[in-house]
Amino acid sequence: MSLPNLTPVEQRVLGCLLEKEVTVPASYPLTLNALRTACNQTSSREPVVEYDDRTVQDGMRALKDHGLAGSTWADHGRRTIKYAQVAVEVLALAPDERALLTVLLLRGPQAPGELKTRTDRLHGFADRADVEATLKRMAAREEPLVVELPRRPGQQDARWVHLLGEVPAAPGPVADVDREQILAEGAGERDDQLRATYAAVAEEYQEQFGTWLDERPIERWLIERVAELAWDRPVADVGAGTGAITAALARAGAQVTGYDFSPEMLDVARRSHPDLAFELADQRTLLRPPAAAGWGAITAWYSLIHYTPNEVAQQVAYLANLLDEEGILAVALHAGAAVETTDEWLGHEVSTPWVRHDPAQVRAAFAAAGLVEIEAYVEVGEDTDRLFVLAQRP
Repeated sequence: MSLPNLTPVEQRVLGCLLEKEVTVPASYPLTLNALRTACNQTSSREPVVEYDDRTVQDGMRALKDHGLAGSTWADHGRRTIKYAQVAVEVLALAPDERALLTVLLLRGPQAPGELKTRTDRLHGFADRADVEATLKRMAAREEPLVVELPRRPGQQDARWVHLLGEVPAAPGPVADVDREQILAEGAGERDDQLRATYAAVAEEYQEQFGTWLDERPIERWLIERVAELAWDRPVADVGAGTGAITAALARAGAQVTGYDFSPEMLDVARRSHPDLAFELADQRTLLRPPAAAGWGAITAWYSLIHYTPNEVAQQVAYLANLLDEEGILAVALHAGAAVETTDEWLGHEVSTPWVRHDPAQVRAAFAAAGLVEIEAYVEVGEDTDRLFVLAQRP
């Protein structure tokens, strides 16, 4: 059969049906509500969407027309229509092919290393070479299911994409801006400005941002994900400030220590979270944990927003080298194309540089450091866009 040309909605609906049949078989086939919830997940989805019932139903109708999905009635309780895929039979997918196609439908173009990590609940690939062999088999079909994309600047590995329809284009590069200008007087002068800023605002910072995470569900979820992936290994929260992220990691079960280069910020952190461990240290000179080969996870939550792209890339590479095998590096940054210096912050006269970073450059820095991306999101805000990247050392 000729491959159908699925719309992005149809791709998402089909991907969800393929995924949930494996991961939650007791709830499969899916009700409309369950299918809509699966489509709108904020984890393991790129892009994150907010489909309504009508959109999902339209997608299902189109998949039925393509012969890739169908519906049935529940055979007990209230008569409820449920939805299922038949693409595995129609496309004659082996289990390994099914797993890769599922993740490609849900998350777009990906490199083999990313696919190995992201398919762990769907199929047990032995290693990256096993993934590559399956992709090549899928590409060699009479009607190829996937194709390898040309390698882009900053990427170590070429990415693969499915051929069941046009994949939504990734955002283009952020407009060029001279982010290096913050070092016009030298890195030492910038560092002195930062120390002076955080020494001045420490108390007000805690008052303003001490509970800000309560209103940030996506960030709470990412922090909990980091704690889960760290297992029982030590976690470092660098640029901990007054300890909000350190405390969130601890609540999620992480064995965490907070590090910051500002004694004044750490004084507030210790008063606010007396049961947690905090140490004075610059994230650029962090050491490995004393009783382990490497960190199970390192978080840098908005601690890189005062640095240039070259410094961010160097810092990502440095921190990646401190991770244990399968350790996690998670960062939050301001995204965009802007550099500004504020003369007043939180009621104090201070000189503070702020940098908004190009998401493509940051993600390229993670790839160049040999990390495999697990989650990456750009959250569009009214005043500030935010970039979140969570990646793993192979």
